[in-house]
Amino acid sequence: MPAEDTYAGGLRKVARVVLLDPENRILLLHGHEPEDVSDDWWFTPGGGVEGDETREQAALRELAEETGITEVDLGPVLWRRTCSFPFAGRRWDQDEWYYLARTTQTATRALALTELERRSVAGARWWTCQELTRAHETVYPTRLAELLRRLLDEGPPAGPVTLDTEIV
Repeated sequence: MPAEDTYAGGLRKVARVVLLDPENRILLLHGHEPEDVSDDWWFTPGGGVEGDETREQAALRELAEETGITEVDLGPVLWRRTCSFPFAGRRWDQDEWYYLARTTQTATRALALTELERRSVAGARWWTCQELTRAHETVYPTRLAELLRRLLDEGPPAGPVTLDTEIV
């Protein structure tokens, strides 16, 4: 069971990474319900804060575990989002912070997936902003293509932008 301090106001504290390569492609993971591979979506790497680690430490740890990418320049928090969704037979209520990060390391290899991740993560893919804009797949957060375009056009915001709450 996660430590008490991993929850903020009853929400699971989560650090996510908006990882860009030198060509400004974003890395997304392909996930699905463990018992239904047809119920699938794309999402940014990241996960829950563990023990007394900071969100920055959690972002880097999760990125390494899920993708094998460790050569990263971690930047500022771009966005914050509260979300609630059903997954693997339970409801997840999360307070997510999205960190900008850049890397030249583009080969991915999951190194330390949890048992649940092994049953629900089908791989990773680098996406251009144009590909993301044209995608018919489900992507979280739901406005990611628009958010990425703004990031690439204008640079990081002066401070974290609060995204609309998403409840699925």
